[in-house]
Amino acid sequence: MIVTKPYNRQRAVEYATTWALSRNPLFFNFTGRGGDCTNFVSQSLLAGACTMDYTRDFGWYYISPENRAPAWTSVEFFYDFITGQPLFAMENMGIGPFGREVSDRELEIGDVIQLANADGDYYHTLIITGFEEGDILISAHTDDALNRRLSTYNYASLRYIHIDGVHIEVPDDICFEDLLDAVAVRVNEPPEDFSTTS
Repeated sequence: MIVTKPYNRQRAVEYATTWALSRNPLFFNFTGRGGDCTNFVSQSLLAGACTMDYTRDFGWYYISPENRAPAWTSVEFFYDFITGQPLFAMENMGIGPFGREVSDRELEIGDVIQLANADGDYYHTLIITGFEEGDILISAHTDDALNRRLSTYNYASLRYIHIDGVHIEVPDDICFEDLLDAVAVRVNEPPEDFSTTS
């Protein structure tokens, strides 16, 4: 059964500000090999979601440099997965973080910005790590940035992605059939120190 939990924005931002100017050795550094920006933002979202979608080709996961979903490191595939665009429409209802394109008025820390060139090709993914004096502060990799003002970037257009939450998979309720048929009461276990005596 798939349920929705909140996206932990504070953890995502703490991760982003911790690793913005260095590299977490758990992940390959794609700088010089297509760029590390979306890889870094995916890591930050993972810190706030703590779940991956292991659906081959259409999921959002990282196991190794050779075994990762396109959405983990590609600007466009990331957008498609998070927002549930064409091929990813069913996956947006699967597990992992999900969101939608919004105006700047709906942005919060932990949300994502993508920059495009004059041809309309999106090429850079950034995570919002703060707000200051009417500007958005971002952190990023490839051109490493920690709380850099968005207004200092040169781009033709951009899009804002608000992370609405995280879909996670939990076991179906196992108690109903056994309870109905008077077989057993199967629910979560009480804590080890739980006592029936007062």
